[in-house]
Amino acid sequence: MENYLEATQELGKKFYLEFNGKGKIVMLNLLKFNDIADYSSFDEYDFQEEISGKDAYQLYIDKALPELEKAGSRVLYFGKSNSYLIGPESESWDAVLLVEHESVTKFMEFANNSEYLKNKIHRTAALKDSRLLPTIKSE
Repeated sequence: MENYLEATQELGKKFYLEFNGKGKIVMLNLLKFNDIADYSSFDEYDFQEEISGKDAYQLYIDKALPELEKAGSRVLYFGKSNSYLIGPESESWDAVLLVEHESVTKFMEFANNSEYLKNKIHRTAALKDSRLLPTIKSE
């Protein structure tokens, strides 16, 4: 099973070309948490006790929120999820997150912020799998 935790450079370029200059974007995040957060690939981070992926993701949210707000972005919705009403029975998600960004430029400002990047390890440790779908309002 292939997991998706980071955007590829190719998809990042495609996102920029498709959405830049179109105004506000809303990012749909589908999240599947690790049972236990996996900090093993972060030598610089010495976490003394095991925590759940869900708790690690909450650490990520708590630390990312001020940087998100500085960029003029906001969380529209963060809630629990499970299986689809319409969709494949083999696929389920633990949580859904909707984040509104003023523009692609503001999103990139947030995503490349040094404070955000420093704390992104909690997101990586928390997640088993994810999807990030950028959307714009229909015309």
